[in-house]
Amino acid sequence: MNGSIVSILTLLLAATPSPATVGKPAPDFSAVDETGATYELAKLRGQAVVLEWTNPDCPFVERHYSADTMEKLAKTLGASDVVWLAVNSTHSNTPADTKAWKAAQGFAYPTLQDADGTLGHLYGARTTPHVFVIDGQGVLRYAGAIDDDPNGKAAAPVNYVGNAVAALLASGAPDPSETKPYGCSVKYK
Repeated sequence: MNGSIVSILTLLLAATPSPATVGKPAPDFSAVDETGATYELAKLRGQAVVLEWTNPDCPFVERHYSADTMEKLAKTLGASDVVWLAVNSTHSNTPADTKAWKAAQGFAYPTLQDADGTLGHLYGARTTPHVFVIDGQGVLRYAGAIDDDPNGKAAAPVNYVGNAVAALLASGAPDPSETKPYGCSVKYK
């Protein structure tokens, strides 16, 4: 390669933010939900935040929502002042699609609209579901699967996200802090 191409590639790589890294400050963001309300990570300091990547057309997401996995956990954690935000990075998703899905599923927490994939790429979201837990100081403390049961056959699956948040609320560290997410690929453009 000639020197000018190497220089351009170096500049591009330096300008591209690296995906979120456990143990480091979570990438800040500002995003709107299906109603147009804006959520900014910086304004949620002092509270733990759960980001759940979702896609209603994914069979893994469908299974978890049929079992109320996310809804029950979000409701339980909400009582502990934990903010649960779903994120839909599906390129074809619209706010109207999200409103219809929420009405059909009966859950209340916001779903951030990310059809251009900006937030998904910022966090390195690879699957639906893919979950990230951020502590009250804005540090990413967990990234990975919702639980240890990708096939939905375990009688008592280990809920990694619930355990991670419980550890944070008890001033501890999640163990594990990272797991391999499972599900459908995020449907970026």
